[in-house]
Amino acid sequence: MSVISGPADFNEESLYVDLRSIVGRPLYLKCEGFNFAGSIKLKPAIEMVAAAERDGLLRPGSVLVESSSGNLGVALSMIAASKGYGFLCVTDSRCNLSTRRMMEALGSQVHVIAEPDPVGGFLGARIAHVQALCDSDDRYVWLNQYANPANWRAHYRRTAPAIARQFPGLDVLFVGAGTTGTLMGCARYFRQWRRRVRIVAVDSVGSVTFGGAPRRRMIPGLGTSVRPPLLDESYVDDVVHVEEADTIRACHRLARNGFLFGGSTGTVVSGAAEWLSRYDTCGLTAVAVAPDLGERYLDTVYQTNWLQDLYGDDVLGSEELTAGSRSA
Repeated sequence: MSVISGPADFNEESLYVDLRSIVGRPLYLKCEGFNFAGSIKLKPAIEMVAAAERDGLLRPGSVLVESSSGNLGVALSMIAASKGYGFLCVTDSRCNLSTRRMMEALGSQVHVIAEPDPVGGFLGARIAHVQALCDSDDRYVWLNQYANPANWRAHYRRTAPAIARQFPGLDVLFVGAGTTGTLMGCARYFRQWRRRVRIVAVDSVGSVTFGGAPRRRMIPGLGTSVRPPLLDESYVDDVVHVEEADTIRACHRLARNGFLFGGSTGTVVSGAAEWLSRYDTCGLTAVAVAPDLGERYLDTVYQTNWLQDLYGDDVLGSEELTAGSRSA
């Protein structure tokens, strides 16, 4: 029995799904969605708030402000509510409606950016809005997940050691690249580990993180329109870019096997399966990180009309559709 006094006190760290029968390759999926924030973002949220408190940046009356596509916003909403801080999340029109409602239910404010910056895209516009808020009122405290070392430290201290304990013979680790906090924390940990681990970053086509050309991206979570300051490519062995249509197919394939995961997980699983298909995987121990679960994506990734409007009628075959009604 677990008894907790605060919502951040519980986080299931040791649950993995063996995906061999689904993807046809040896792959274990680390499930990070089983906590009260519903995603891996709980860990950097805890670490960044604690660091701001130690540094004296947070005081009674402070209002946390952060740019987020959704999951970190929910995690910070939960922590702010439990600690008595205000929280304002700056997101954009791609954020799932259910995610915005969760933040508001927890007492947070949500500002939605409707127009992207001509150069920096939606992320650039969100950051500009955050900076304007901070300039307007000294109560606002921006944690800045894109450049805050506490972001990657959370995964260096918790995520990577948890994987190492369960898989002492780990050969390759697949991590999605958003802010690159998870990627950099895990990569730094395994760089100094007792055995060689190959670090493979999984990114979305249309993201500029690893120098790709910017392109429309509609699934929040992975990929950026501004290169993350946390990224140090010297720690990354390979990069796989995944088309959003392949993300969607991976999500629906997992769902058809009873596992409802979010868009970021679909991207990571698709990228990992593609990478593994190139190599002799006999005896290989491979792990991928699943950032969240799928309930927040029911109106997008798992909604037929949304998929057909954005990606066309052929993005999924009729036997793969898991939710919604077919368009006339």
